[in-house]
Order: sequence, then C-alpha cells, then structure tokens
Amino acid sequence: MENIYINHFAVIICAIANLAIGAIWYSPALFYNAWKSENKFSDEDLKKVNPAKTYSLTFIFSLIISYNLAFFLGDAKTDMVWGATAGFLAGFGFSALIFTIIALFEMRSWKYIFINGGFIVVYFTLIGFILGAWR
Repeated sequence: MENIYINHFAVIICAIANLAIGAIWYSPALFYNAWKSENKFSDEDLKKVNPAKTYSLTFIFSLIISYNLAFFLGDAKTDMVWGATAGFLAGFGFSALIFTIIALFEMRSWKYIFINGGFIVVYFTLIGFILGAWR
C-alpha cells in the first residue's frame, strides 16, 4: 500500500461545501420551488423539519463522503484536474446513477431525478476539485 496523503482541513471544507451548495441549489433562485413541487411538500410540511438534526446529520454524512473521496485521491499524482474528473466520475457514474435507479423504482419524475442528480454531480465534482487542488 502506497502512502496516502489527506488534507483534513480540505475534507472539512468539502463537508461544509455540501451545505453551501445545497443552500444555493435548493434556494428559491434555483430549484426550491420545483423540488418542493416534485416532492409534494407544503409549507407546513417543511416547517416540521428539525434543522439541527437535519443539518448535523448532513454535515456528518458529508464528512464521511469527503473522506471517502479523499482516500481515493490520496496518491501523490492527484491534482485539481484529476480531482475534478474523479469527482465527476464518482458523482455521475456511481452516485447519481444509483440515485436514478432507485428513483425510477419509486416512480419519481425525470424532473425530480435531474434536480437531485444534478446536485450530486455538481457536489462531487467540486469536492474532487478541492481535494485535488488543496494538497
């Protein structure tokens, strides 16, 4: 096994990036209304969400995702181009496609799949870029 280099500060920033990108992606300026409609959520439904629980778990899971990708990109040859490419491949080729398969069995719409799958691809590409650039 070769040496693996992980910038733990970059990993934490990648986990925070999930929250930041999600705040932009699912904002009213982008996909909030379409996402809300596709999920058939009402304003009352969304008021029931426990933000402390949701954001805490989102951060923990994002940290695990970021460490997982950091291990795959931990060799000495990784740079920002390979990091972004690997992030895109992991986001599109693994995560978004398995999300799509599950959504198809749940009889979700393509609009729902593109909104959430797009977020997955953008998020993975960005964290791959960060992990590759910030060595």
